Amino acid sequence: MNNNKPRDIKERTFTFALEIVRLCQRFEKCSDVSRTLGKQLLRSGTSIGANVEEAQAGQSMADFVSKYTVALKEARETIYWLRLFRASDSSKADQLDALIQEAGELSRIIGSIVVSAKKGKTK
Repeated sequence: MNNNKPRDIKERTFTFALEIVRLCQRFEKCSDVSRTLGKQLLRSGTSIGANVEEAQAGQSMADFVSKYTVALKEARETIYWLRLFRASDSSKADQLDALIQEAGELSRIIGSIVVSAKKGKTK
């Protein structure tokens, strides 16, 4: 997922969501447990980018911060679901490890955006 050049947060969260969608499509062919967990992962993993996108049109600084804060919460939740899948199915370990790493990086970036916005340095 990393190509060593900075990418726009909107592009990066969209690419991440696409990877989550592709992963969850494979879970549809698995057990009920995997499908259920996959739905949770799909919701949180795609919500990150949706909230980042919504924040771009925030009506106020408070709205901007609120949307990014939700994106941060969704990123943290996504890490949880990915870790749970990783612990329960090692067959996809490499892919899951890469997604866990990217979700962690997104969390840190989004957290930094929230802190900067609260200090009045963003938007």
